[in-house]
Amino acid sequence: MYDIYLILANIPGELGKLGNILGAAGVSLEGGGVFTMEEMGHAHFLVNDPITACAALKARGIVVKAISDVLIRRLDQGIPGQLGALCAILAENNINIITQYSDHHNQLILVVDDFIRATQLTEKWAS
Repeated sequence: MYDIYLILANIPGELGKLGNILGAAGVSLEGGGVFTMEEMGHAHFLVNDPITACAALKARGIVVKAISDVLIRRLDQGIPGQLGALCAILAENNINIITQYSDHHNQLILVVDDFIRATQLTEKWAS
């Protein structure tokens, strides 16, 4: 799985346009979200096929800003503080979380600045 990051105009219909473009290309969105800051929507979505997604979006004038490997982890919802514990381990090792969201299976999705080390350090939360 990969995170695709793109910028959308902050106008009605942009998210629907994105969904229609990717759907027509056979790309399923497995998680993600859009967060509006100022006049732009910052979108992060989880996809299996980032190459097809990028090509379809580029053909329609939507620029993908980044494609990133994602760290997929499962938090034990019965134990309070799981997110804090996982984030603390990363912070103690000077690893920055760039993006965080959930997928459609209630798994934690993280884009981090040191994927290899973060994978090793958070192994106890591996799905």
